[in-house]
Amino acid sequence: MKAASFDYVRAESLDHALDLLHQHGYEAKLLAGGQSLVPMMAMRLARPAVLVDIHRVAALQSVSASSQAVVTGAVVRQRTLEDAIELHAQIPLVAAALRWVGHGQTRNRGTVGGSLVHADPSAELPLAALVLEATLSLTSQEEGERTVPAGAFFLGPMFTDTRDTECLTAIEWPVWAARGTGCAFDEIAIRHGDFAMASAAAQIRIDAAGVCRQAAFGLGGVDGVPRSFPELARRLEGKRPDDGLLHELAEDAAAACEPGSDLHATAEYRRHLAAVLARRVLRQAAQSAAASLGSV
Repeated sequence: MKAASFDYVRAESLDHALDLLHQHGYEAKLLAGGQSLVPMMAMRLARPAVLVDIHRVAALQSVSASSQAVVTGAVVRQRTLEDAIELHAQIPLVAAALRWVGHGQTRNRGTVGGSLVHADPSAELPLAALVLEATLSLTSQEEGERTVPAGAFFLGPMFTDTRDTECLTAIEWPVWAARGTGCAFDEIAIRHGDFAMASAAAQIRIDAAGVCRQAAFGLGGVDGVPRSFPELARRLEGKRPDDGLLHELAEDAAAACEPGSDLHATAEYRRHLAAVLARRVLRQAAQSAAASLGSV
């Protein structure tokens, strides 16, 4: 199939893009990398009347870093962030997640913000944003800028708290102390680069005595939105991350999910994968944290 007819406008600035959204409302759709939107348009699952291309808007292409956070513009290419080795120590989970996003060719065009707004429950960057408690900045001509925590941004499959006239402008990724922090990301798919049947991400910080001081983990592809488990993660804090505790947390997290069944996997199998992957990434993150202290 081919896309239904539409008007195309290349935004020259953020103000231009916001003005177009204000004029056309829900009939307009923003185009960043296009790796998800263009195929959906070709299958007529998306039929915007006006396509607003923002990939050349300079205000959305910046990357900045401090000791507290890394801030990426919405149209920063996934490859750009993947290749920014100097940032990997600050946001290691994002770097780990990016290696699983599609293929090299799609990461050359795909954008960080585009993946978040698309909000596929199996996508890697939404899961990383949720686990790290990233903050998203959204801007409209009418109301200016507002910020939304990742936990409130993803509302359902491919459904976010983005209003018709808003543009995602930036993502703030919290930075954990590098020393003693370890992370892991893993997923199961039919082929590498396919949508994950289940995925898991974890980040853990331990002290010199091997005691967990901070933890976060989550699961993707096993519910209508990516899931994080802050209450379960807090059960790790103040304790050594031994296999028995990690197994318990993984099982509890998988039990809290509501996966669906399709031609690739049943709900029961997806829940099984969730428990296996959660246990795996928690263990790997703890080992990586210990290694960063030189204890293994």
